[in-house]
Amino acid sequence: MKQLTAILIGAGGRGTSYSRYMKSMPEKYKLIGVADPIAEKRRVIKEMWDLSDEMCFESWEDILALPKMADILVLATSDNLHYAPAMKAISLGYDLLLEKPVAQTVKECTDIANAASEKGVSVLVCHVLRYAPFFKKVKSVIESGMLGEIVSIDLVEAVGSIHFSHSFVRGNWHSEKEATPMILAKTCHDLDMIQWLIDKPCKKVASFGSLTHFTEKNAPEGAPHRCIDGNCPHAETCPYNSERLYIEGIKNFPWKDIFKKQVATHPDFTDEELREALKRTDYGLCVYHANNDMVDHQVVSMEYDGGVTAHLTVNAFNSGGRHLRIYGTKGELFAFASAKNIHTFTYADWSSHDFPVQETEESIAGGHGGGDFNIVSDLYDYLTGIYTGNSVADIRVSVANHLIGFAAEESRHEGTVVDMDSYFEKNNYENL
Repeated sequence: MKQLTAILIGAGGRGTSYSRYMKSMPEKYKLIGVADPIAEKRRVIKEMWDLSDEMCFESWEDILALPKMADILVLATSDNLHYAPAMKAISLGYDLLLEKPVAQTVKECTDIANAASEKGVSVLVCHVLRYAPFFKKVKSVIESGMLGEIVSIDLVEAVGSIHFSHSFVRGNWHSEKEATPMILAKTCHDLDMIQWLIDKPCKKVASFGSLTHFTEKNAPEGAPHRCIDGNCPHAETCPYNSERLYIEGIKNFPWKDIFKKQVATHPDFTDEELREALKRTDYGLCVYHANNDMVDHQVVSMEYDGGVTAHLTVNAFNSGGRHLRIYGTKGELFAFASAKNIHTFTYADWSSHDFPVQETEESIAGGHGGGDFNIVSDLYDYLTGIYTGNSVADIRVSVANHLIGFAAEESRHEGTVVDMDSYFEKNNYENL
């Protein structure tokens, strides 16, 4: 078995996860270099792979200034740092495992897809839901024909109120300009999933949504700018109290561990140092006094070729999780992505049927129901020419599905229904 070599740019949560899964497959992968501006994150990867100091870089520019040194580049930087390193890596001939979203603008996304096609390299976007056992089982049920022709799909992305406050109010994705709009930053997974299940090109898009709750006008009376400033009259009852989340650690939510990984500068980072981090980072802000602009609820309605319709709901105000309903001419399917079974009902025999889903260890901290592990495993098969599955999508498919999200934003801001064929033509890109 050929061992593929890899380098990692961006050693945050996502990059470290992919690295860890590669480490669990030593016959397939060997990571030989890392680039990240934060020394502690470089240290974790260095120790995981026993790297030399010479193969640990502070910037992507430094590592990509060298001649191509590996088969694969795992690019897991923040959203605003995808385009330049991706284009440089493609020019050097690297195959890419690219964290979603592909990039921040339509042009950047299409540039990456076109450059990869011209160079003849593979770019696998981390639409990890395609690789999760739950959605793979859903796809197999559709392909079995028991639901007949798909007529419509409803998919709900329940972000979870605390997850939303952590990532999209206080966190790295609090700003559309610094990251990407919510519909891409969080739910390009779901847009891609819907198209994969329907397996037809999208023809029309309409969207509505806004930021309504996590705003200054909704700040409780007397709430300080930072939770840690003290004297907040709502400290004991507010679910977003940063001290309770990140210092005390609320039962069943691993937010303290997540926060510590994000701000720690050495292995023995203390609670007192965590408190100091709350004084200087956005994670210490009151969620009603933060500098956020991400929508906290949005809907996207889509029409696909042949009149198939789909509806995506993304919402912050819930306990979290995805659920899905598919309507077909012969039957329907309903399931929660965290459940052990997928439920179907067929009209011919007027009966229900359950399909078990392979169980995986999943938490709010990551994993995507087994999708993260599976995409790393499938990447090897895809690049070595032995892949037999149906989850992998070419970069051109991934970017086409990203354009649905950009079109949804155009619709939301301008109050229009976007014709996708015209939208693709305007952006010099071919619809599926």
